[in-house]
Amino acid sequence: MVKGVAVLNSSEGVSGTVLFSQEGDAPTTVTGNLSGLKPGLHGFHVHALGDTTNGCMSTGPHFNPAGKEHGSPDDEVHHAGDLGNVTVGDDGKANFTIVDKMIPLCGPHSINGRAVVVHADPDDVGRGGHELSKSTGNAGGRVACGIIGLQG
Repeated sequence: MVKGVAVLNSSEGVSGTVLFSQEGDAPTTVTGNLSGLKPGLHGFHVHALGDTTNGCMSTGPHFNPAGKEHGSPDDEVHHAGDLGNVTVGDDGKANFTIVDKMIPLCGPHSINGRAVVVHADPDDVGRGGHELSKSTGNAGGRVACGIIGLQG
């Protein structure tokens, strides 16, 4: 079993913890607890870089080792880092579990050392018709992020 963790925070009062676990070649399970967000859907992605020197803006684009178009995690064609949306309740909190086969914790396409990012708006999963739909899901600004590191 390999485990990872990202602690998210922002200057906007958003915080949380996202845990990752993977057994062998099985899909990776992502569990998260976030707070301080506006109610509704928020895009949730693994970004290519584990660099927060310029806040969440320096985490780069979505993790996309295969060079595909943005889409839903349920679509055949999508970025490896496209994890869809998390749902935030009226209390500003989100608790979620995502199981995904394209974000391994080991191997050449490992997400360790990369970043997880929560966006201000819903991810349209490439279907919104906006000029950014096929690259970012038009999910808006980056409201919180954290670097994914190995957990003991």
